[in-house]
Order: sequence, then structure tokens, then C-alpha cells
Amino acid sequence: RCQKCALALPHSFWTEASFRASHHPSSCSNCKAHPSPLDACWAAMSYTWPWTQLVGQFKFQNDPAWAKALALLMRSAPGVEDALDQAEVLLPMPLSAQRLAERGFNQALLLAKALDARKTQAFTLLKLQHTAPQSTLKRSERLHNLAGALALDPLRAASLRGRKVLLIDDVMTSGASLNTAAQVLKQAGVQSVKGLVFARTEM
Repeated sequence: RCQKCALALPHSFWTEASFRASHHPSSCSNCKAHPSPLDACWAAMSYTWPWTQLVGQFKFQNDPAWAKALALLMRSAPGVEDALDQAEVLLPMPLSAQRLAERGFNQALLLAKALDARKTQAFTLLKLQHTAPQSTLKRSERLHNLAGALALDPLRAASLRGRKVLLIDDVMTSGASLNTAAQVLKQAGVQSVKGLVFARTEM
């Protein structure tokens, strides 16, 4: 997978020469052309069956007990254990107040706590506006949809300055949500912002 956006890299990348040159996954051509504020990103699975069904049950059928099993699979992805060890703070991607009331829980928060409850901060990254679900929008509309929607709690923002943060979410589609959050964190002086998701939609 691309080390920046977690998309699966084409088989042609894995040549003997490229492996000798890097010894680890490199960036895809899109990330090289359009650098992301994320310093790295990992995904445990591609967002295909049966994971689409399980994530849907987790999020939309009031079945938060899936969090521990999904977090275990997230830990199994290459590089994730090191990323968790190096991270000083885990920040779950937030839900708006309306979405949280509808669902009853934030699935990203449950995943973060299952990965490392001690490092998880639940209400540092905030969703200020209720926005249309990213999955319903075209790729070109997703960043615009999030403009001004994410912010840091002003009472906690200073504590993140110079620290290493790992953003946690269940599914990454275009990456707009994680990239917007990373930009907010970098503007607040966070040293390193990386992402970890359970599943990645293959574009």
C-alpha cells in the first residue's frame, strides 16, 4: 500500500529493483504529485465484502461490540504496531452532535480505545458542523463539504504542539476527512500526523 494514502499499489511496483531501493512501501504517483498533510497512513483491509457488511453492522445496526475484533485486524497490518508505539496521542475522527445522537456512539472512538485507551483523547478533535456523509458526495465535493467543519478544542490544542498524533477512523474513501484533520493539526503545531483506518476504498 502507498505509505501516504494507503491505496493498494499496483503489482508492477513490487519489482526486485524497487524493493532493493526502499525496503518498504513507497508513495503512489498521485501522492507524489499532490503531497498530503498526512505523514503516513495505514489500512488493514480493502473496503470490499465481507468487510463492507461487517463495518455496516458495526456502525449502523447498533453493534459496537465489533470494535475489539476490528482493532485486532488493524493491529495486524504491517507497520501498525510501530505506529501505535510511536504515537503519543490517538485522535478518533469526530462525529457531529446530530450524527452522534442518531448513532449513539462514535465508531472511531471505540476503535481508538480498543487500540490504546491510555493514549486516546475523545474530545480534542471536534466536528463543529453537521455535514452530508462523505460517501454520498463526488470526490470533488468532499473537501468543500468539510471546509470549516473540523477544529481543535481550544483548551487542549496547546497540549498537542510538537507531539506525534495518530488519527483513527473506520473507513477511508477519498481521504478528504483525514487530510482535513491533518491540516488542522499541522496548523496547530503538531509535529507528526499519521492515519490508521480499518478499511480503504480502492479508487
